[in-house]
Amino acid sequence: MKKILALALSAVLMTSVLTGCSGYSGSEITLYDGINSEMQLIHKMVELVVEDKTDVEVTIKDQMSAVNMFRELTREDPSCDIMNSYDGTVLTTFLKQDPSDVPEGQTLYEYAKAQVMEQYGVDILDQLGINNTYCIAVPQSIADQYGLETISDLIPVAGELRFGAEHEFFTEEGTMKYTPFTQFYGLNFKEKIPVDINLKYAAVENGNFDVTVVYTTDGLNRKANLKVLEDDQNFFPEYNGALLVREGLYDELADAAPNLKDVLNSLSGSLTNEKMTDLTYAVDVEGRTVEEVAREFLTESGLIG
Repeated sequence: MKKILALALSAVLMTSVLTGCSGYSGSEITLYDGINSEMQLIHKMVELVVEDKTDVEVTIKDQMSAVNMFRELTREDPSCDIMNSYDGTVLTTFLKQDPSDVPEGQTLYEYAKAQVMEQYGVDILDQLGINNTYCIAVPQSIADQYGLETISDLIPVAGELRFGAEHEFFTEEGTMKYTPFTQFYGLNFKEKIPVDINLKYAAVENGNFDVTVVYTTDGLNRKANLKVLEDDQNFFPEYNGALLVREGLYDELADAAPNLKDVLNSLSGSLTNEKMTDLTYAVDVEGRTVEEVAREFLTESGLIG
């Protein structure tokens, strides 16, 4: 009996030692991985900075679209605690409103922040420093052939050109999509071609279509030698990046991470469009891992030790 008690006591002590050595309180934050390198990088930065500055462990689950991620963030039994998004996405896709709904005297960010807090209890943190809005782009050869500088320059030649983009851009989920865009500018393309988002750049480089929609900070724009056309009639709103935190998370982690909001906000203002383009280029073109690139950036910026 004494031997059994001794073994049991040893097991308890060993468990205590291992728990103490882990550095974590047993509390956990869950995110989902994004479908593009920018989202993946920002979520990895969240993991690294939170685990560096708090006793909370961060888990990043499998890839999920932004729309589904927001649903998981806001459902009654949420499976997602934090996600990166953009004020323009919050307004047009999640809240299903239009930039024209923003009251005079308020910025889109201020309005989206207030509305998503009121409707869902979600806290939009300070802006990260990137404006990753939609852009319309063409291969440089097409721009040279037709003398394209602005989106309006496409109007007289759209009938000769094919428009290709990821499937999501052709859905009706939100106002910043293909149909509202083409109606706004009066564009009637020869053909519209939906493609898998992971194949889009290869398709445009291979000449499968002539015009596409891209994001400002995507490093693949540089690799594919795309010319971004000026949105001269201002169809696309700003898409300022910011972290979204679900309702109740701060209270649930008040003991384990009373400084959580400050830790997350330490990322705010740390990025620029140029810097994010460099980071996504390092992942998508140079083939470096998301963790390597994110850790290097945070270390060089003094955000983790």
